[in-house]
Amino acid sequence: MSIIVSNSNNKNLFAVFGLLFGALCWGVMWYPYRIMNDAGVSGVVSSFYTYAITVVLGGVLFAKYWRGILMQPKSIIWLSLVAGYTNLAYVLAVIDGEVMRVMLLFYLSPIWTLLLAHFWLKEKTHVTGYLAIAVSLIGAFVMLYDPKQGGLPLPKNTAEWLALSSGVGFSLTNVITRKSQHLTLAAKSFAVWLGVLVVSALYLPLSSSNLVLPTFFTVTHWLVMLAIALMLMAATLLVQYGVTRIAATRASILFLFELVVAAIASYYLAHEVMRWNEWLGGGLIMAAAVFAASNHQD
Repeated sequence: MSIIVSNSNNKNLFAVFGLLFGALCWGVMWYPYRIMNDAGVSGVVSSFYTYAITVVLGGVLFAKYWRGILMQPKSIIWLSLVAGYTNLAYVLAVIDGEVMRVMLLFYLSPIWTLLLAHFWLKEKTHVTGYLAIAVSLIGAFVMLYDPKQGGLPLPKNTAEWLALSSGVGFSLTNVITRKSQHLTLAAKSFAVWLGVLVVSALYLPLSSSNLVLPTFFTVTHWLVMLAIALMLMAATLLVQYGVTRIAATRASILFLFELVVAAIASYYLAHEVMRWNEWLGGGLIMAAAVFAASNHQD
């Protein structure tokens, strides 16, 4: 009996580790992308190549699943495209925007998740859900309002609009995933990676960036992109492992560790400092996310 309990505890500990490791990866993922951007490789191009590497590595890792690739439901296409936009928009936002403002705008996603779950999944929204939405909106108002600029408290640049839309995309991805619980870990992970690759390729002609040839990259460039690809794979797989074994409530709160990592990393690596209203607004957004998760019925 003690052996069974021990094994169960070990699995739970590894699930918690998986979620925290994923949060750690996404909390610092912006930095290697900025390194590539400073080297003259735009976020769209670096996303294309890093996810191309990830797809190749994932194809080898999941080689035994290739036989069933044509038997996947159509919902996986929507999951792939929405997740593809979400990840690309997030990368572009953290390259050009202030890291913590981007992160906090992204973490307004509980609002969109509650709304989508209510109107699409027909889940009943309780009073606590409406309260979480209200607190999140107040937090966003406090963070974005700038009396010097006047007008509405809206995102002030393209990066912040991308961050906001990425949060919406993340919520939509979660809802699609919830409706597609029959999909395997391998199918969902590969769909996300392939989705970013496809969306990046589609966006390239519309952007001001040109797709550079592989010969443009130095050994250092390839090592940085390989490091990103490995982080992406590890984060995706470990987070998926974690969320299947940890209650959604606890998982949502654990993943807020990403904000702590991002705050420390942006301070020391990018010398970014948040103003008082950003701390206050961000605190309200985080409190709303924790409150929404704590009152969610798993």
